[in-house]
Amino acid sequence: MTYVALGILALDFEAEDGSELPPFEPGSHVDVHLPDGTIRQYSLCGDPADRTTYRIAVRDVKGGRASRFVHRGDLRPGVVVTLGLPRNNFAFDPAPNYLFVAGGIGITPLLPMMRAATQAGTPWTLLLCAPRSADAPFIREARALGGEVSVHASEEGTRLDVAARLREAPADTLLYCCGPERLMLEVEEATAHWPEGSVRFEWFTARAHPEGEVSDTFEVECAQTGVTLTVPQDRSVLQVLQDAGIEVPCSCEQGICGTCEVPVLEGEVDHRDSILSSAERAANSTMMCCVSRAKSPRLVLDL
Repeated sequence: MTYVALGILALDFEAEDGSELPPFEPGSHVDVHLPDGTIRQYSLCGDPADRTTYRIAVRDVKGGRASRFVHRGDLRPGVVVTLGLPRNNFAFDPAPNYLFVAGGIGITPLLPMMRAATQAGTPWTLLLCAPRSADAPFIREARALGGEVSVHASEEGTRLDVAARLREAPADTLLYCCGPERLMLEVEEATAHWPEGSVRFEWFTARAHPEGEVSDTFEVECAQTGVTLTVPQDRSVLQVLQDAGIEVPCSCEQGICGTCEVPVLEGEVDHRDSILSSAERAANSTMMCCVSRAKSPRLVLDL
């Protein structure tokens, strides 16, 4: 347990029996099961080549259950914690050049990517944003990896001009971004004209949706069982399925972890998650049933 910045604690986990841990790829995260039953997702920010340790980082957030457990003394060396298997909704793909944009603790899923880029001999740049330099986590680790690293501290007069900086990016750049919503939206706007698939986002919180967005009642048919259910305006597909005794794995219930993804056979989905790409949404073959709804009167799911 090590503080890597003001209010950010890095935690290293090993298997209780000393065995090797399941492998993970850059961009992966794990579910952390708290003693009260709460499940939270955290990016794996250690070295994928190290099969003995999973490393995550937890920010001290007022009122946060996981934050209280970690930062208030309940979690100590030797305490046994249950972790889920690594999952990856933020895959690291080959590219001639990488640009990483992180806000604070948003650097965590990017660290293994920087390490992989360095090992592949691929040039990369990190733009790390924080209120103050002291709030920039893992900065020493990032700089030690050998890429171009710059810290942009808004309270110290070096706030990142997103639009101006991204205009300088080479045309063959693959951009990965993780951080607070304001930063993510700025990057999204500045790269709206970039080629499809050249910008990847990892959201730590659910994306805001337009005020007054209407959620109509619709039907969901489960193709495997033949059951048809009505999803009212104030209930999610996941909740209605659970009420009917149809088990669907779930975790965040915010559309950011991907656990509740289900196949769609018919109907048009109103995608409200923060995971699927534009192409995946257009394919209309899957949905995150904790938040997404229907544009058509009926959806047929492969359940």
